Amino acid sequence: MAVRIRMKKIGRKHRPFYRICVMDSRVHREGKAIEEIGWYDTSVSDKSKRVKVNLERVEYWISVGASMSDRVATLVKKVKTNRFTTAAAPAPMLAPKVKETPAPAAEGAEGGGEAAPAEAAAE
Repeated sequence: MAVRIRMKKIGRKHRPFYRICVMDSRVHREGKAIEEIGWYDTSVSDKSKRVKVNLERVEYWISVGASMSDRVATLVKKVKTNRFTTAAAPAPMLAPKVKETPAPAAEGAEGGGEAAPAEAAAE
């Protein structure tokens, strides 16, 4: 049996609340869980209090072969390292790169190119 640690949505519309559960991977999202090991509430303003996870049970289930979903893995990593801050600031914007084109005066000084056929047509 393939076991996954994933989130089960139990909140109402526009107010999500999730339980972090150990489930068989073939069971649908709101199906029966083997064990509930935590919760995640997106409506709490303090980011460090949004998640509660029993890390001992997570370690146990991983040791017996369970895999975590991407979102649960991110939450567990944040709980372990206690880093609930916002994302790092983006790099400062740079000026757009401008393509350097040769100046028209430089083309005329070379004596080749488009100027020669125009002079020949004028004669």
